[in-house]
Amino acid sequence: MSYEIEKTEAEWRAQLSPEEYHVLREAGTERPFVGEYTDTKTVGVYSCRACGAELFSSETKFDSHCGWPSYYAPLAEDRVQYIEDTTLGMRRVEVRCARCGGHLGHVFDGEGYGTPTDQRYCINSVSLTLKPAE
Repeated sequence: MSYEIEKTEAEWRAQLSPEEYHVLREAGTERPFVGEYTDTKTVGVYSCRACGAELFSSETKFDSHCGWPSYYAPLAEDRVQYIEDTTLGMRRVEVRCARCGGHLGHVFDGEGYGTPTDQRYCINSVSLTLKPAE
């Protein structure tokens, strides 16, 4: 796949912390309930920590109590990319930044949350940067 922003692995390693690199470039997962944005209520826009692309709004963030920040929709469908993920012996849908290919988390359907889309974008805090509204 090609992305608008492409860097070598050495360039990504130089830009990102080891934890950021593990999640964003190696599709890792941060531990539950420890992420910077898990319980944040600040109004603003969440951007990709690797490239700055605006991905999610605080307006779609909700309390899922799953241990990671949850959103019921991205800012726009072209901001994220969906990849079938069959690791861990199950079918999941990985969510990546459409601009740089950074791993964000996964999206789940039909879990019964009272959201307009019945979707839960389960996103790693370390993949995001929050820009508070002014």
